[in-house]
Amino acid sequence: MAAGVDADASAAFLLRLVHDIVAVNVVAGVFKKDCTDLVRRIALFTHLLEEIRDFGPSDPDHASSSSDSSWSADLATALQAAKRLLSAASVNSSDGAAKRISFQFQCVTWKLEKSLAKIPFDQFQISEEVQEQISLVRAQLRRATERYGSLNSRKVSNAISQSLEKEGGDTNHEISAKMDSFPENRGAVRHAADEETKVLERVNSSSTPSDVCFSNKTDSKGQEKLATKGTEQTKKPDALVIPVDYLCPISLELMRDPVIVATGQTYERSYIQRWIDCGNLTCPKTQQKLENLTLTPNYVLRSLINQWCARHNIEQPSGLANGRLKKSDGSFRDVSGDMAVIQALMSKLSSRCLEERREAVAEIRSLSKRSTDNRILIADAGAIPVLVNLLTADDVSLQEHAVTSILNLSIFENNKSLIMLAGAIPSIVQVLRAGSMEARENAAATLFSLSLADENKIIIGSSGAIPALVDLLQHGSTRGKKDAATALFNLCIYQGNKGRAVRAGIITALLKMLTDSRNCMVDEALTILSVLASNHDAKAAIVKASTIPVLIDLLRRGLPRNKENAAAILLCLCKRDAENLVCLSRLGAAIPLTELTKSGTERAKRKATSLLEHIRKLQQP
Repeated sequence: MAAGVDADASAAFLLRLVHDIVAVNVVAGVFKKDCTDLVRRIALFTHLLEEIRDFGPSDPDHASSSSDSSWSADLATALQAAKRLLSAASVNSSDGAAKRISFQFQCVTWKLEKSLAKIPFDQFQISEEVQEQISLVRAQLRRATERYGSLNSRKVSNAISQSLEKEGGDTNHEISAKMDSFPENRGAVRHAADEETKVLERVNSSSTPSDVCFSNKTDSKGQEKLATKGTEQTKKPDALVIPVDYLCPISLELMRDPVIVATGQTYERSYIQRWIDCGNLTCPKTQQKLENLTLTPNYVLRSLINQWCARHNIEQPSGLANGRLKKSDGSFRDVSGDMAVIQALMSKLSSRCLEERREAVAEIRSLSKRSTDNRILIADAGAIPVLVNLLTADDVSLQEHAVTSILNLSIFENNKSLIMLAGAIPSIVQVLRAGSMEARENAAATLFSLSLADENKIIIGSSGAIPALVDLLQHGSTRGKKDAATALFNLCIYQGNKGRAVRAGIITALLKMLTDSRNCMVDEALTILSVLASNHDAKAAIVKASTIPVLIDLLRRGLPRNKENAAAILLCLCKRDAENLVCLSRLGAAIPLTELTKSGTERAKRKATSLLEHIRKLQQP
């Protein structure tokens, strides 16, 4: 029952954290709504954690401590960050601090959503009701993450400026957020979460509200507290504290890909990239203006972090380490390749010489096409954010190579999230709108690749990509049209994107593809129509465009697969719609439908039989 005991301990600890957060007194101010929303969402974790706490597996070998440790430690980190953030947000501070806090709301909501995704519901036999509730919470957190950004930062800046004029002065209260620790001897779950707690206690004891989520310095008072209060803790073998210099000042997590900004400060690449993408042009820690947005890999620090992890027998940050990549199931994949060559190419990408940058990005394109190992190494070298920046280059060659490199890198599943995190979508859409035909084709293919992850369908659809894809579908090359069609099909699986596609004029484009005898994309057009037909607006637009006669004609003369899709679309249009059913009957669809029930595919036979049944019911007196 060890695994069950560990789950009990971790869930009890997390429940205390949730209760502490819910008990936070949200004061009126610029961030009141943000705080209230965050507390309300975290309060919904209660039922889930209670079920985990009360769960007792009958199999003593049930579950692995490594999986327990992963989800509980991640959720503990996210909740600790949320607790500190609520304290920081309740204190008015400078304009710069307000921007940091606004950005931190985005980071915390993102971290919470990712942490919830790791919880093994089946392992703890979580009830369907609670699973549905957590699914809704995750959806809310995803939407909240998308809403934060430069627009919110500007709103916050204006509001803070006004409140400072009214109140004046500085507030500098020290936050004392001492966290409960797990009971002793509770196994791997307690050990992992306990380490996270100690790191966060150290940071909390040394931070002021204005930079509670960002500072990586410990004031002398905080050091004294740590030295005096932690006598017993420091004697314990598991009371190891991560060196402050190894923590990202934004996320307060052990850095995996440390990079140096123009001011000389070091951050985790993904978090500083998010900060910049939100429209912030200052260093989060020093508030100095960034003279340039170049992110230089800090290989020396990365090496020191790896050595420190190995020396203290601590699992290294997820990602590539010593030529091995940790996979999501906990196993490792050996990765081979010449990292020195890739690092040299990365240096050339930052060169002021246009020709050197062209050569480097062309070579990265070639390497990323050859093997999965190369895709892993290139991403691990920090190439993705640099390639994203090149998407907006004026040079056509740079743009083409960059978008194709991103397409190649996206083939490896882990790289998809890195590409999204680097804020690539707006730039890819811009290439799709105004790039060369080759660049537009590869931009469409990249959007298709990224949209294979369901959460990305929403982001891509809301970015303006669909009108650009419809335009490529109408006016692109043969390959461009096919790339646009596959991307549109995948995006339209998400219900919210169907209306966007209709408003972008996709029905007209698809009808033209069905009626143009020179067009070889009838199958693609029918496939997209079959997905759209379930949407009310799309259904009305399909009927209005006089598509029913075209579909009936395909029942007579189309290929077997085309007949099948045509019958499926007609059934969707005519089921529970007497007017469309009358039109279908009047145009003589009964004859080809009867033939289809005899010679069509199994699916086509079912659809045709159902349509004929509806027609017969309509004709009955």
